Amino acid sequence: MIKYLSYNDIDKAKWDSCIRNSVNGLIYAYSWYLDIACNKWDGLVEDDYKSVMPLPRGEKYGFIYTYQPTFTQQHGVFSTAKITNAKVEEFLKMIPAKYKYVEISLNTFNRAKDDSFETSEGVTHLLDLISSYTTLQSNYSTQAKRNLKKALASSLTIAKNIPPKKVIDLFRANRGKNYEITGAQYTMLNALMQTCIKKGLGQCWGVYTKEKELCAGAFLVESNRRVIFLFSGTNKTAFETQAMTFLINRYIEENAQQNLIFDFEGSTDPDVARFYKGFGSKEVHFIKIRKNNLPGPVKWLKELQVKKKASAK
Repeated sequence: MIKYLSYNDIDKAKWDSCIRNSVNGLIYAYSWYLDIACNKWDGLVEDDYKSVMPLPRGEKYGFIYTYQPTFTQQHGVFSTAKITNAKVEEFLKMIPAKYKYVEISLNTFNRAKDDSFETSEGVTHLLDLISSYTTLQSNYSTQAKRNLKKALASSLTIAKNIPPKKVIDLFRANRGKNYEITGAQYTMLNALMQTCIKKGLGQCWGVYTKEKELCAGAFLVESNRRVIFLFSGTNKTAFETQAMTFLINRYIEENAQQNLIFDFEGSTDPDVARFYKGFGSKEVHFIKIRKNNLPGPVKWLKELQVKKKASAK
């Protein structure tokens, strides 16, 4: 039996145990991650936390909605048992009607067929690290091999455990200028990173030039036999020296032959997607669902906002 629970009624220990033992557990769904990524969240729970589905909760103009938080690629149904299409559809039908707007990225194990939702596809790129480094590197694209050769000739060095804020600042000063990310969201990201590090799940790597300049950095978080390339920052020098290729290759080299999936988190940008595929990763799709039950003019305004956001990508 699936029931809706408000935040205060959720047993976080049981919730996290479900995510930890799920066949499809992701770090985004742990209670502590949700606590940081969104101000409020509720959940759908099957039986005694056999399966769960987080519902990040927002409220605007008196209307309650659920959404996909920033720096949280996938949610949906997580289960300690086999996940069927029917089970996912059963969960979706249990989303309370009080949520007048629903926008959720389901995870790659969730294949929904509920016609009451508008659907689209998201993408991520996954690389299985179980093979030897030699085998993994042999699957790099010609361009990736060329980039790595250039990086290795650039006298770059890697420092581990650098302060996450350094990577955030690097991003904000460069590519971040092209994104509408608020100061509050950057603060939240830093809190996520710091918490992951304290829990022994996060690593922040930086790439330095021979002049000791930080030119690239990445934050990687590991749980449920998956390491996620959660956030990165680069500058012009990183592009010139292929510093990010250097960083990712080093991680692959050090973690080859492990029962571990490297999740690049994907991208709708063709150039970024090509870069990820260059390491031999496979494109994997997930479903995004959306439903707009807002009243009259508010519904129309929301649709305009969604179209504007889509055209800006």
